[in-house]
Amino acid sequence: MDPNTAASFCCVADFKEFALRSLPKNVVDYYCTGSGQENTIRNNRTAFDKLRIRPRILVDAPGKVDISTEVLGCPLQIPFGIAPSAMQKLAHPDGEIGNAKAIGKLGGVYIHSTISTTSVEEVASAAPDTIKWFQIYFLKDRELTKRVVQKAEKVGYRALVFTADANVMGLRYAVMKNPTELPPHLKLGNFDWSVPEIDTLGLDSYLNQLLDHNISWKDIKWLKEITKLPIIIKGILTAEDALLAIDHGVSAIIVSNHGGRQLDSAPASIEALREIVKVVGDKIDIFFDGGVEFGMDIFKALALGAKMVFLGKSALWGLTCGGEKGIQKLLEILQHELVTTMGLTGCQNLKAIKKNMVVHESYYDTL
Repeated sequence: MDPNTAASFCCVADFKEFALRSLPKNVVDYYCTGSGQENTIRNNRTAFDKLRIRPRILVDAPGKVDISTEVLGCPLQIPFGIAPSAMQKLAHPDGEIGNAKAIGKLGGVYIHSTISTTSVEEVASAAPDTIKWFQIYFLKDRELTKRVVQKAEKVGYRALVFTADANVMGLRYAVMKNPTELPPHLKLGNFDWSVPEIDTLGLDSYLNQLLDHNISWKDIKWLKEITKLPIIIKGILTAEDALLAIDHGVSAIIVSNHGGRQLDSAPASIEALREIVKVVGDKIDIFFDGGVEFGMDIFKALALGAKMVFLGKSALWGLTCGGEKGIQKLLEILQHELVTTMGLTGCQNLKAIKKNMVVHESYYDTL
């Protein structure tokens, strides 16, 4: 597309509509498909829509809204970042580098997927000032897992994000019927050692061959032995697992249902957030992803206790619409929506966002 096309877009839905029209069907299926009947992927959106914002007015505060924060010792200009997504060059040739550079310009965090089409060295070189975390799966080949982790640490990534809800791949029916193959001009950027060839069954089946299906909490200890980086667990949906994460000494957790792509009928991420915040308190940082499409969604997740919010598919839609320029425009839209929402609720900084500002729609049925 013309890199200036996104200039007329005003919300994430505009980017999504264009991306769905532009990308090949098997790529759309790979990016969009949820598991099973796709109840969870739908609920990620509808659960946000059932939350109401209770604004405060005439608040005596400075006029400029400050959305800066600090996460794991790193000062950030915005409280949102880009979640790990595989194979970003399927969306646009800029791929992972485009996303990393764009979020870095706004002062957010980029999480780099293990299953990426660009290596950690390439992203580190192209986006040196971006705060970068590395997402890791436990592979059957533990030596390969170790080498990939240590590569990321060597080139300046500041944390590891262990995706714990993918010991097996979810039942993604559209992908089963229409497998996504990696085009011959693309490669697995982080695997410059011997790994099995991607077969015609598609990317999901390929990843399933690589994954260690027998991971458990004891593997956190192994991960700590091979890296000095702080460890974040992604895929927490229950209070019980949040407490176990604390017991195992992780630095933070990401409340996430993998974008509805793993277990169908799991709760929406925003539904699970409240019970997790209740038991975790301020023991460790809580981050969030799942269904974020508006700055208002970011506000709601922050109000319910998330320290930071991550974008999954929304970032892919931005990338599709002009590469780095497209995703930068999408991120600026979300930033503006968040600042506007905070201004209209009387919040001049993130600390002013209180949990009683966001309630379920049923709150008003009981008045």
